[in-house]
Amino acid sequence: MQPAWPFFLFIGLVLLVVSAMLGLSYVLGSRKAGGRPGEPYESGIRATALPRGGVPVEFFRLAVFFVIFDVEAVFLFAWAVAVREVGWSGYLEMLVFVGALLAALIYLWRLGALDWRNREKRDRQG
Repeated sequence: MQPAWPFFLFIGLVLLVVSAMLGLSYVLGSRKAGGRPGEPYESGIRATALPRGGVPVEFFRLAVFFVIFDVEAVFLFAWAVAVREVGWSGYLEMLVFVGALLAALIYLWRLGALDWRNREKRDRQG
């Protein structure tokens, strides 16, 4: 049995640092709200107008697909590093993981979520 005092000391130090940071920001921070609160402000330049038309949905779709496949790559890399230690059970678990992702990819493909053409073109071509 290891003593628990190092853990409690760590928790105490974390709480002390967080309290000090919050206290110092309250004491040293400015009291007045400058400029126009709630207005976009980026890179030292005030925004003059919002972009027209917004961001297309395809951009968000691509971003979500990137995150999904990036996470898949992280898991596959971690498995590849530890393949000898995890043995056949790790291999079977990775097969199930890749199979679930492949099934989701086929489902999205059949649903038409991977069709990058405009909606009008899709409707015309079937």
